[in-house]
Amino acid sequence: MKYLKLVSFLLGTVILFSFYPYNPDTSNQKEPIDQQGSDKIEVLNFGTFHMGFTTDANKTEFDENDRKNQQRVHTIAEKLADFDPTVIIVEQEPTQNESIQEEYQQYRDNPDMTFENPSEVELLAYELGRLSGADRIYGIDHKMGYNYRIGQQIDNQVDPEWYNRYYEDPLSFHPSIDVNRDTLSLQKKLELMNKDEFLNFLITVNADMLSHAGTTDGFEGADEAAKYYQRNLRMYSNLNRLDLNSDDRVFILMGASHTAFFRDFMRGDPKFEMVDTFQFLKE
Repeated sequence: MKYLKLVSFLLGTVILFSFYPYNPDTSNQKEPIDQQGSDKIEVLNFGTFHMGFTTDANKTEFDENDRKNQQRVHTIAEKLADFDPTVIIVEQEPTQNESIQEEYQQYRDNPDMTFENPSEVELLAYELGRLSGADRIYGIDHKMGYNYRIGQQIDNQVDPEWYNRYYEDPLSFHPSIDVNRDTLSLQKKLELMNKDEFLNFLITVNADMLSHAGTTDGFEGADEAAKYYQRNLRMYSNLNRLDLNSDDRVFILMGASHTAFFRDFMRGDPKFEMVDTFQFLKE
C-alpha cells in the first residue's frame, strides 16, 4: 500500500511539472522586481488614544479643550512633521473625506481657528499636515459591530478558567507595559502606545483572547475576534483604494489597536515600508 501511494505521488508530480517544461531561453523573461524598497511607499504608522469624544470602552483622561494640552499635542506634531508626509490618513470614514479636506484647508489658512470638540484629527493630524505642507488628507475607517464582552455573556465552555483569569487583569500578563498611563506625560503615553509590546497586547486583548470563549458547539468568541480582524482589513483595503505612489510619504493616525493591525499587514506587504516611529517620536 505504501508503495502504491509513493507511485501515485511521483506520477502526480511528473504530471504537474509536465505542464511547466524547462525553457532555457530567457529572452522573454521579465526583469526582476527591485526588492530593495526603492519603489515602496514610506509610511509612518502612528498610534494614539482618542483625544476627544469616543465610544471606546477604555478611555484615556484628556481634556482636549485645555490650551496646555493642545500645545503639548502640537509639540508632538512638530516632531512627527520631520517625517515630511505628503498624505495624511485619519480614523474617519471615507464618506467624510470632502468635509475633512475642506476643514483641513481652512486650518492651514488659519491655524488659530478653534474647534468645539477637537479630537486627535484636529489637534494632531491637522497641525502635522500644516507644518509639513501635506495637501491631502483622507479617512479610511470602516465601522462594524463588535462585542468584545462576548465571553461574559455566554455559557463559555471553551476555556473559561483561562479566559476569566486573563480578563480580570490583562496587563498583569504583559509586565513590560503594565504601567499607570494616567501618571505619564503625553510624550511618554504615546511612546508607550507605539512600542511593539503594547501593540502586540492590543491585538491580544481586543481579538485573539476571544478565541478562548464559546459555547459547547459554538465559536462565538472566535467569530467576534474575526469581526475585528475584518474591520481592520477593510480599513486597510480603504487605504489601498487611495491613489498613492512611491513619491508619497504617508502619515497614518489611528487608535493604537488599528495601528497594531496595520503594522502586521504592512510587514508583509511589498507595497509599503514602515519607518521607525521612534526616529521621530523622541524627547
